[in-house]
Amino acid sequence: MKSRQEVLENSIQRCREKHIIIPTYKQMRNPELIPEKIKQKLKNIGLWDLNSLNLFRITWKNEPIEFGGGFGKVNFIELPTELTGVKARIILLIGKYFPTGAHKVGATFGPLVEKLVTGRFDPTWQKALWPSTGNYCRGGAYDSYLLGCKSIAVLPEGMSKERFDWLHKVGAEVFATPGSESNVKEIYDKVKELKAQRGDEIVNLNQFEEPGNPLWHFAVTGPAMEEVFNTIRSSNSRFSGVFLTQGSAGTLGSTDYLREKFPSLKVCAGEALQCPTLLYNGYGSHRIEGIGDKHIPWIHNIRNMDLVAGIDDRQNINIMRLFNEPAGRDFLINEIKVNPDLVNKLDLLGISSIANIMGSIKLAKYFEMTENDIVFTVASDSMEMYQSRLTEEAEHNGAFDSRKAAVTYEAGLMNLSVDYMIEMSYYEKKRMHNLKYFTWVEQQGKTVEELNAQWYDENYWKNQYAKADEWDEKIIEFNDRTGVIKEYE
Repeated sequence: MKSRQEVLENSIQRCREKHIIIPTYKQMRNPELIPEKIKQKLKNIGLWDLNSLNLFRITWKNEPIEFGGGFGKVNFIELPTELTGVKARIILLIGKYFPTGAHKVGATFGPLVEKLVTGRFDPTWQKALWPSTGNYCRGGAYDSYLLGCKSIAVLPEGMSKERFDWLHKVGAEVFATPGSESNVKEIYDKVKELKAQRGDEIVNLNQFEEPGNPLWHFAVTGPAMEEVFNTIRSSNSRFSGVFLTQGSAGTLGSTDYLREKFPSLKVCAGEALQCPTLLYNGYGSHRIEGIGDKHIPWIHNIRNMDLVAGIDDRQNINIMRLFNEPAGRDFLINEIKVNPDLVNKLDLLGISSIANIMGSIKLAKYFEMTENDIVFTVASDSMEMYQSRLTEEAEHNGAFDSRKAAVTYEAGLMNLSVDYMIEMSYYEKKRMHNLKYFTWVEQQGKTVEELNAQWYDENYWKNQYAKADEWDEKIIEFNDRTGVIKEYE
């Protein structure tokens, strides 16, 4: 085996040859820090182009255009009461304007870059393996390509056709595992099999355990929400809550940042009602693509949560049709009087984004929030990767007409209840935390000592998130050694 220093030299040489510069967390949070010459070059590069300078577009602040955009304010939309049925203001950060159309390029940035700049990944022969139920492996394959690394994607065979087509397009080696969104163990089993076959050639960057995943959201997404709040707030406004589906728990890392700034906010994690692991130690399968289930991610700081909410996937899919099919949009514009400009933007919200809206409504109803309360969530991706789902729904359940639109609007949005919610006591949190044992200690080789540290050591999570500045220093040093950055100074 080569030493870390030798591997690091290989990474530096690869980035020098391929003209790669790695952005810092500070630059992704504040793109105004990006060298002006890089911004000028980006004017001739498309948002999805396989160009390494698009690493600098891993930010919530991309100009919302497909080609040649610069940077501006955080991309977000606010949903009106006519769509939510609650007085509280619900804000969604928009992931559509990241490269690949999903914010997972941020979640995958940290795990790979941290290994590249410390000599723990050799791009000259190793492959980055991205186990995922959807966008994570897409983001990982994209970031790998931009960083001069080869990649492997492992995801359930039941995911949308668009995901598989795109992965093949960027040259990833793709393995489809049995099942759908909830079948995470089958992904782990395939990873174990590949590692046994190929050994050190494969570096497993498991989103459910990689601290670089939530760290990116702590350093970038949390501050983005804070910035939006400070932009739209009135004198009476309160940063009252964040709702996020659990998924890998990466985006929930933003709430560790926000808790420091707004100690009284309520953090609610969601999951599909059809697979109620957090709620009832349950299992099952569901259709809310973008969230994995039947286990608690290693990187999920359960102690920072306040509530759990179950989201009905049937209503979720119906709302997808309401927001995207002509009869649904006509109903919202003509019957509900929703602003047509907003209705025309509803395709910015993918399936899990709709689940986040539903959970935000439930959170606002649970605490009887008023117009002074602001609840944040994210639209992780758009409908771009789910057009086949609309076709399938039409084939299996018939046309979506005005009657179905009215029923969906009333049942799925206006009359969402606070059923299937838990306001978490100390022991409810501990119950959920303890579920990590069965996946991570028994199956994945983690230690009981670290599991206990996550719960009892008040500095455990603080120390994880304090590493953002440390990684920035290493990235700057790495860029200095490749020498490419000098062309843009």
